[in-house]
Amino acid sequence: MKGKVVSVLLATAMVMSLTACGGQSGDSNTTAPATGDSSSGSSNSETTPSTTTAQDGETTAPGGATTIEVWSEDRHDLEYVEAMIDKYNESNEDGIFINLTVITEDYQNMIKLAMDGGTAPDVVGANSLPLNTFADNGLLIPLNSYIDADETFQKVNEPYEHAYEGSNAKNGNIYAVYSGMRSGVRVEYNIDLLKQCGYEQIPTKLEDYIAMAKDVTEQGGGEFYGIGFTSSSPFERLLEMSAQVSGIFYYDYVNGKYDFSGYKDILEAGQRFISEEIAYPDQQGVDNMRALFAQGQFALWSNASQEAGVFTNQIPVEGFEWGVATVPSLTGEIKGALQTTPSKSYGILSTSQKQDLAWKVIQYFQSEEFLKGYLEGGYSLPISSYMDGVIDKSKTGRLADFSLLDYESVYPTPPAVNLTGDDYRTVLWNAIMGYVDIDEAIEDLNTRYNDALDADVAAGSIKRLVIKDYDPLHPSQGTATYLEQ
Repeated sequence: MKGKVVSVLLATAMVMSLTACGGQSGDSNTTAPATGDSSSGSSNSETTPSTTTAQDGETTAPGGATTIEVWSEDRHDLEYVEAMIDKYNESNEDGIFINLTVITEDYQNMIKLAMDGGTAPDVVGANSLPLNTFADNGLLIPLNSYIDADETFQKVNEPYEHAYEGSNAKNGNIYAVYSGMRSGVRVEYNIDLLKQCGYEQIPTKLEDYIAMAKDVTEQGGGEFYGIGFTSSSPFERLLEMSAQVSGIFYYDYVNGKYDFSGYKDILEAGQRFISEEIAYPDQQGVDNMRALFAQGQFALWSNASQEAGVFTNQIPVEGFEWGVATVPSLTGEIKGALQTTPSKSYGILSTSQKQDLAWKVIQYFQSEEFLKGYLEGGYSLPISSYMDGVIDKSKTGRLADFSLLDYESVYPTPPAVNLTGDDYRTVLWNAIMGYVDIDEAIEDLNTRYNDALDADVAAGSIKRLVIKDYDPLHPSQGTATYLEQ
């Protein structure tokens, strides 16, 4: 079963760029409670969407084979996935021909429109699909029966150990199985510059971390600085994660409400970066700040495991040695889990008339053979302990420095409310910058988020999530309850 099978549904203006490179270099945010950008990126073009092929070739199944349509929004791994699909189509004995379509914009709505129009795929990449829409409304089917019947799949992927409430599972049903993981935020640092300033390691206490950054800035005398922040979700990339490992989170799972009160100490400490002129005096886009770090303009940077590839290939660090350390907490102790992001999952749409064959495709995508090359290629960290023990980590490069910590975990997804005004990350960074009073910012967020939560619950558009046995060090292990009031 030969022939090229990857098609790309995208704005006409983007056809040549994707055809030429099969990927993109944009950044993915570390976490996203309500919305998140995937590693596939998106287009801002407003031209009419069209269909093209990644390379010339056959895109329909040869005689006797059944086509299973697969949609994904991932482009960063397209070269590997395309090659493995070719291999499957040439050799499988299932009578299946996989046809992959990459959607570069408005992915969720494109799926829903295709389902309404009778042109939906069988399998969809499910990383960014919200369960309150796709599971609660019956757009995705539960996979439990397929999983339970396949011991090999269970061994390789450990699906029940990585069923995360509100992310890929709900009320005991698993709608997609993760095969990869992106680490939580780490501190990337200029080893040579810190040694020059008299520092050998990264402090575990936030106060000491800030003091080190200040000292480096003072020693730099305007030639280099202690730390840099991006203009793209800066609160998320360090201080929010320092709050998490200090046991502070924005949703009170026990009482089922939003609560930002715990951030006050973090915000007061974080203000020092700005008020004491410690940070590099310009907050630019992510790639610009990465480039400045790579040029030695500041010693401390923070982001997740995607930086392994960025500082190796995209914006290579060549003039100094760089290290990876954990984010500091308020006291130096770990009192809460560091949020990590599971990735690379697939679901089956309820409109598919070939669900059993669709499962065979997922079996292949999440087989040991497929995942070994994927993980060794550095596309993500392994999520299962089995695959972690199978891969040759010497092939993953600097990604090995971002191996998951024992206190990293996936938080249950808080209710996605219809919020009026700025989100919490914007407001809290404005407090860091001194644009708004800290107490006023916290009161504003508590009021707006809980008013929106109460209104949406009353309207029946969402349910209130309560976890009475919630443990901040093991947030995914509690028993979730959904209340209608």
